[in-house]
Amino acid sequence: MDRREFIKVTAITGTTAALASCGSPEDQLIRFIPDEEIVPGVAVWKPSVCPLCPAGCGLHVRVMDGDAEVVRNGQPGVMRMGLAKKLEGNPGHPINQGKLCVRGQAGVQVTYHPDRITGPLKRVGPRGGGQFQSVSWDEGLTELLSHLDELAAAKEQKSLAFLTRPRRGVRHELVTEFLGRFGAGPPIAFELFGEDVLRRANGLSFGREQLPTFDLSRARYVLSFGADFLGTWNSPVAQNAAYGAMRQGRPGVRGKFVQVEQRMSQTGANADEWVPVKPGTEGVLALGLAHVIVAAKLRPAGTAGRAGALIDGWSAGLTGYSPAEVEKRTGVPAARIERLARELAAEGPAVVLIGGTPLAHTNGLFHALAVNALNELVGSVGQPGGVTFMPQVQLTVGAPGSKRTADREQPGRSLEKLCAEILAAERSPVQLLMIEGSNPVFATPPGWRVRDALQKIPFIVSFGNFTDETSTLADLVLPDHSFLESWVEGLPESGAQVAVANLAPPAVRPLHQTRAMPDVLLDLARRLRQPLAPQFPETFEEVLQAAFAALPKPSGSQAEAADDPWTTVQAQGGWWGAGSAAADVSARQPVPPATRFADPQFDGDATAHPFHFLPYASSAFLDGSLAHLPWLQEVPDALSTAMWSSWVEINPKAAERLGIGAGDLVEVASRHGTLRAAALLSPGIAPDVIAMPVGQGHQTFTRYASGRGENPISLLGTFTEAATGSLAWAATRVQITRVGDRDGRLILFAGETREKPHEHER
Repeated sequence: MDRREFIKVTAITGTTAALASCGSPEDQLIRFIPDEEIVPGVAVWKPSVCPLCPAGCGLHVRVMDGDAEVVRNGQPGVMRMGLAKKLEGNPGHPINQGKLCVRGQAGVQVTYHPDRITGPLKRVGPRGGGQFQSVSWDEGLTELLSHLDELAAAKEQKSLAFLTRPRRGVRHELVTEFLGRFGAGPPIAFELFGEDVLRRANGLSFGREQLPTFDLSRARYVLSFGADFLGTWNSPVAQNAAYGAMRQGRPGVRGKFVQVEQRMSQTGANADEWVPVKPGTEGVLALGLAHVIVAAKLRPAGTAGRAGALIDGWSAGLTGYSPAEVEKRTGVPAARIERLARELAAEGPAVVLIGGTPLAHTNGLFHALAVNALNELVGSVGQPGGVTFMPQVQLTVGAPGSKRTADREQPGRSLEKLCAEILAAERSPVQLLMIEGSNPVFATPPGWRVRDALQKIPFIVSFGNFTDETSTLADLVLPDHSFLESWVEGLPESGAQVAVANLAPPAVRPLHQTRAMPDVLLDLARRLRQPLAPQFPETFEEVLQAAFAALPKPSGSQAEAADDPWTTVQAQGGWWGAGSAAADVSARQPVPPATRFADPQFDGDATAHPFHFLPYASSAFLDGSLAHLPWLQEVPDALSTAMWSSWVEINPKAAERLGIGAGDLVEVASRHGTLRAAALLSPGIAPDVIAMPVGQGHQTFTRYASGRGENPISLLGTFTEAATGSLAWAATRVQITRVGDRDGRLILFAGETREKPHEHER
């Protein structure tokens, strides 16, 4: 079956029952007896939570009866069961308020994907070769237990490591508690487009080390430095709704929006004014605006308080940041700086955002601190129409005072440092690695040598439910449920004015022989030769119930008449109410030394590599973790209309100088790698910048993403942001060369160029 047939069938049925992906007619498959009572033809809406990005939007899942291809006792067959047919936003959820992005809509395909891993697998071929054989859960768990027991017997518990993506909630707390009780360090979290720089800046400036929430609906002037807040950054659904209210929700009032960036993003395309700036100088521009406001006595410098004190020269009036000086550094005309500053000060309430590319330079923290000071200067912090911080609650696992609870806040190793330690050691300091929700072989720069490091680890366990570049290196795969088959929870960080703790029970029964990763950990904790103490609850549901029992009675439409808070929380998709908005300890500490601007550093000589390289989060695939979903492959890019392919964006003037035409095949090279893709000419990009969306270029990630397009991460250097150690993914320089005519690899929604399908799609 080709990709379009899969898209069409899942859009209609929400299941793979009609796919016959094994090539056999339905009547040749075993028909299993249903294990649930369902009412034919009657739809039921069930709560859930979208986990496809960190925003934490609430879902309503439309469930109806239907036939599904399932695996039971190792045997494929067909079963009549309740199936998720459609995902919609939960109208009562404080973050998305009934709205849902295209990525969330496509989430149903995670459950019904034909390439899901349907049961435990054990490697039988060379590591990385992708050769596995099916084993029972008892066999898989017995093997994993033997390795854990060996570590404990040898007193090498610290050689157990757990790699995941950043998470906030009970699932993360359970993993942390399990590792702590076993004697291992905290989980190692990695995400390509991580937000550690902004969190650090907010902790220093405001005492809140978390991502901000913006009251755009009441703002009259919005200035954004690189934040694609309508596309992929922070909490896009909540921000889209608030932006719409700002532009059209107040009769006679239409707020102005200015975007500062090097490449026009989906957000920038909606701006009233688009301002290009030299890479790595965004904070200089922010301080240039502040200089004008202070010098014109539109606001006193002292208004910025602690946030201003963090900037070198702030109290002296930022004398080095006059519009003329800032023009030299940023390329933004002095007259424009003067005008924007006066508009920002006059058109209140005003708010300034920063995110994405400016924070991915070696001097990223400076830019964030400068924007924070500018926000304080114009009076936007904690005010209507400004920037606030979403109240938070804490959900804990384990007995108070336990070793893990007391040691919970200790920082763990970064993935980069862990790989360096493994490669430098004769014997790997990690003897057993568990991986959940992360694909670092795809999403890290080649200089980190993640694949080489993983090859040195004796035993690797993956909880992934798809085979990807990282899980092919696993010795054992214990596949997790999909999120629609699981308890799903989390603590959103941004996007609402009340505290939110998401929670929803499984919307549908598991299709295959998968198990929820938290329940696997609880099973392991009991079955170890020396069971972990104090004893954990039996199931993850019990862990969740105990954690949520510590919260006050929930608020919401279903909470008023409910007697049982636990039932209410499940029914409405989470808990929301008053949380803690108190500043963390950093606000009570002395103000650290003032930060001064340092020129950004770039990997690559400007002569040999004359272009700044800008990889950016794909509006469909984000960091590439969603490229296996065909609905998202089929969605045309908002600006280019490209689909099923990769492209390189280049300014038309730069392209003309290099003899590059639209659709031509070009080669992009850094000091670390080379790739080839089609050129896309765009006037919305600076002449010395080329850009590529991240997401394509997978070697192994289901039939819909494998061998498709190019991975721009393969060009990145290893430079890091100086203060936090975060990867400076915008700090690489490249060269670009035309190497051929258009060859059909670029697919445009409105164009005639189409690619030939892969052999397995015919």
